Amino acid sequence: MIAADPDRLCPRPQLVRPEWFDLNGSWGFAFDDDDRGLAGRWFASADPFDRTITVPYPPESELSGLHATEPHTVVWYRREFDAPAIPDGHRLILHFAAVDYAASVWVNGIHLGSHEGGQTPFSFDITSALRATGPQVVVLRAEDRPDEGTQPRGKQDWHPEPHDIWYHRTTGIWQPVWAEVVPALHLRELHWTPDLTRASVSCEGELSAAPGEAVTVRVVLRHGDEILSEQSVRVDRRRFRFDVAVPALRHGQDRSRLLWSPENPVLVDAAVELHAAEAPSDAASSYLGLREVGVTDGRFLLNHLPYYPRMVLEQGYWPQSHLAAPDAVALRREVELIKELGFTGVRVHQKAEDPRFLFWCDRLGLLVWGETANAYEFAPEAVERLTREWLEILRRDRSHPCIVTWVPVNESWGVPDIASAPAQAHFVRSLYHLTKSVDPSRPVIGNDGWEIPEADIVGVHDYAPMGEALSTRYGDTDTLRRTLADGRPGGRRLLLDDLAEARAVMLTEFGGLSYVPAEDEKWFGYSTVADEEELVARLDQLVTAVLSSPALAGFCYTQLTDTEQERNGLLTADRTPKVDPARIQAILTRPAAAVPPEELNPYRERS
Repeated sequence: MIAADPDRLCPRPQLVRPEWFDLNGSWGFAFDDDDRGLAGRWFASADPFDRTITVPYPPESELSGLHATEPHTVVWYRREFDAPAIPDGHRLILHFAAVDYAASVWVNGIHLGSHEGGQTPFSFDITSALRATGPQVVVLRAEDRPDEGTQPRGKQDWHPEPHDIWYHRTTGIWQPVWAEVVPALHLRELHWTPDLTRASVSCEGELSAAPGEAVTVRVVLRHGDEILSEQSVRVDRRRFRFDVAVPALRHGQDRSRLLWSPENPVLVDAAVELHAAEAPSDAASSYLGLREVGVTDGRFLLNHLPYYPRMVLEQGYWPQSHLAAPDAVALRREVELIKELGFTGVRVHQKAEDPRFLFWCDRLGLLVWGETANAYEFAPEAVERLTREWLEILRRDRSHPCIVTWVPVNESWGVPDIASAPAQAHFVRSLYHLTKSVDPSRPVIGNDGWEIPEADIVGVHDYAPMGEALSTRYGDTDTLRRTLADGRPGGRRLLLDDLAEARAVMLTEFGGLSYVPAEDEKWFGYSTVADEEELVARLDQLVTAVLSSPALAGFCYTQLTDTEQERNGLLTADRTPKVDPARIQAILTRPAAAVPPEELNPYRERS
């Protein structure tokens, strides 16, 4: 069954076994500013670890117990733990959900491997490195250089102190560390892709190794107590793919009860088993959502029907823990707050969010644009780094029904001369096509905001302070066409190519309203208001202009929370609403001209 307890939610919610255990908590820790640890063999001694850190909080954060906000480019972690009993034919796998940026891992002094990329998981089979008796010792070295412009950093500041729209850094471990006992031959990956027209689901997976002889993969799909499908397939290769028929989807008048949407976030449980003739069997729990998304005739479609996304920009940053969530409950609460305000979707900005957050978006019903941290410079190293990490993000997250759009680049970050440098435009186009080759089931925006060379959705950023300006630029199809051709919101060309009109156009950043700062307050904002009533009035004015346009297919308001000195949130940094959420919801949920009620109501009725 799909987990409901936030505190016991597996860090990898879509491939769960019962035999996993948590390695968060107290670890030995050391700064290595002179980079002496490798030569000094810190991986083989406890002596250098003169501090204690609480994992998974970054050392810059308060919850880590260190609160060391000054730059430290190399850090080390050490943890002793007791290994569980490992049955014959089984292995112990050590998982790191995310370590920023480059990590190397040792167990009992044996180097197991390295990983580069600050937002994606990696794991090692540590069985052969285990001691027969006594505690096991895991050591991790992390290197994160704020002055390296080709490294994807997102909104982590390269200055010693945060400025403008950049925040304190997140170095080293910032998502859970955990381990699990698995059969030697086991399921390593599972991916689900629904096809509503064919009434089926594609099951794609990868085994830990190529089987010596054919094995059986069995899938059972359930909705509550109802078995939707059972299927067994013989597999003789490491990677496999097969379609699972879901007969209930063939009933056109009844299938809507099974279709996932923000209004009807129904999930299907998936039990997957792997059976080999002379080896232990593997069994894992997963889940999926039966839904499809797309873009047709300038509209965003959800389950083949027009849908108007009402999204909010979310930085995924907490004052006491930075990019790490303060606890598992906070991830669920973030989704609940977004929905209470009246939004149906979220852009997690310049960050690949914790999979547990995506789980709650799946379970509670919230659309997500899958994004990533960008680098600041363009160079061959930057191309390699972003491409590699982006592919890992797609691999990790593409089975989440909540994710409805992919966005590899924001506002030309990392491609600052895209309008004049062909190589940079080629890179963004290549990311668009690479993403579509891995996952053709979702819309992709090559570069959100402006200077867009290729996209299924044209995302425009415009922080006009008044609704009248937005109406002038986007009020109808003709004014929108002129704006796309000649406008310069943000001082940048919007389109690099003549994109077909069938693409949807959305205002994917606007608003940014903040209270007038105190005279000595460190502050960044786009437009100010004096008090709560003016905030509501200006928000109403801006949103009215957007909703009144028949040419805009959706929006994303900036932003959910105040974040350090960027204080333009609807909530404070500690998630306290600045305005009664009911007032915000009343503004956001009014009908949109682009998707009139007579088109939207059938969708809601079917949901």
